[in-house]
Formats: sequence, structure tokens, C-alpha cells
Amino acid sequence: MSVSDARIQDRAQAVGVVRAAQELRLKRGEFELAAQLGHIRTTAGAGAGRRQVTRQEIDRLRAAEGFPDALRERVRTVGTAEGAELMPVSPGRFTRLARAGYLAPVTFYLNRYRVVVWLYLAQELRAFAAREPALLTGRLPHAPRAGHDVGEDLRPRNWRGRRIGHLLHDCEDPWERAAVAGCVLDPVHLAELVPDPYERAYVNRLRPRLAHGHPASEAAQETVRRLLVAEHPDEIRWHRASLCALLEEARRARPRAPTRSPSAERGPSCLQAAPTPLLTGRSHCRRGHPGRRAGTAAEVC
Repeated sequence: MSVSDARIQDRAQAVGVVRAAQELRLKRGEFELAAQLGHIRTTAGAGAGRRQVTRQEIDRLRAAEGFPDALRERVRTVGTAEGAELMPVSPGRFTRLARAGYLAPVTFYLNRYRVVVWLYLAQELRAFAAREPALLTGRLPHAPRAGHDVGEDLRPRNWRGRRIGHLLHDCEDPWERAAVAGCVLDPVHLAELVPDPYERAYVNRLRPRLAHGHPASEAAQETVRRLLVAEHPDEIRWHRASLCALLEEARRARPRAPTRSPSAERGPSCLQAAPTPLLTGRSHCRRGHPGRRAGTAAEVC
């Protein structure tokens, strides 16, 4: 059997993410986070934006030692109180470490009061505690980390950074990669860097969802919207440079963007709703990089 025939056979045996999550004994949020982190390999489905999992991948995961508990533990997320117990530190010190950028959240949700609740990978917290015992006691360093202001809350920018990293890792199409880089820039910056309206419309159609779900109230939507856009000059420069480089690659690979992409159905907004709401209850949404200031309209946990 040729390589192409094997790939066609794999796709034919692939199942949708709902079925895959059931067979892997994961909740939908756990599955999505596992896929984002690369623990579950997904492939492009028939529809725009749809992902599938091959039978071979499901069998591999089910045959792994400790299944399914080991897989669940790799994507277990905790909030401030439980995270502090894991390290162990006081909740106040945990929050200071997170605000200073030492602990990067992997996702968030809004509680009933529209408060942003950050969630962290339990495995990462334990690893940090083992790696940096000096930061668990005594006075924290006063000097700001490079490029950051004193007192700046780095949780939103660290979340954006790792989310962009996940999306870039999954993208192969050069125009989709450019759209990922531009997703956290406001329309003014995007128009400046992509002056051609045809190209800009195409990039907007390819913009991915940074945060799934659609909060019910306008106030909640505004709270989430602020978390999706880079505001700090340092972070903006980072994403502008990334977008410029990826646009050059896209134009070299395909000088003119297609008239219409199968991905067009995704819509123009990073806030577009997904089938599973992840922002209205405790649910689960590669590296972090340079942000914005949080805590304007809503308190941040």
C-alpha cells in the first residue's frame, strides 16, 4: 500500500472529536485541551474548521500505560486555591507569582459575577515548585522582568502567548499562520500591516478562535474581548513583527490569496461562538512570550 493510500485509509477510519473524546474517556474540555497541548494528534476533517482523530491515534492512546487516568492528569487544570496547595504556597503568593509571569495560565473562564478565573496545568505547577524552590518562600524579586512594567499583570499576555503558540503549531497553510499572528492585534494595527483590502479580508476570514464560547451579556463579552487583544507596546511589537514575517512567507508561497477559502465559514471574529461554551463555567480552554494590563472592568482571580 502506498503512503497516499494509507493516508486515505486513515482518514476514512477517523472519527469526530465528540466520538474520540468518548472513546478516550475525556470530557469535551479535557479533550480540547489535550489536543491543544499536542497530547492528542488531530487531523483536518471534511468541513471547515473541523478536526478528526484517526483510529490509529485512539488505539495508541488507549494502549498507553495508565490510561485513562494518566492522560487526564496531563490536562488537569486547577485554580488559585488548589494550585497554591499543590506547590505549596499561600494563595496570595501564588497570585503574585502568576501576575509576575512565573506561572502561565493555560485557559480561563468567567464565573457568574463576570470575574476572570485563570486555570493552570497541575503538572506545570508541581514542576515549577521543584525547579524554583527559592521563589516559594521569602521576598519576591522587586526588579521587573525584561520588558515588563512594575506591577503589570502578565497573566493575560502569557495566556495569549501560549494560545498563539498552540495555534501556530497546528497550522500548515502560510496564510492561516499569518492570520494566527494577527489575531491579537486590533483592527488599526492590522490595517496598517495588511493595507491591501483583499488580503486583509482573507486574513480576517481565517482568524482562529482564541477563546471558545459566547458570553451571554454585553459586559461579559467586553471582559473577554479585552483579554484577546494585545495592548502593551512590547507585546504589540512582538506580534507585529511576527505578522510581517509570516505575511512575507505567505506571499512567497501564494502571491495572491484565494478568492475564497473553505475556512471562510469560521467568520471574522476571534470571539465567534463554538459549539461547546467554555467561558461560562469551569471548563478547559507552547510557550509564553511578551502584554496588556488586566483587571479593568472585572476583577481577575
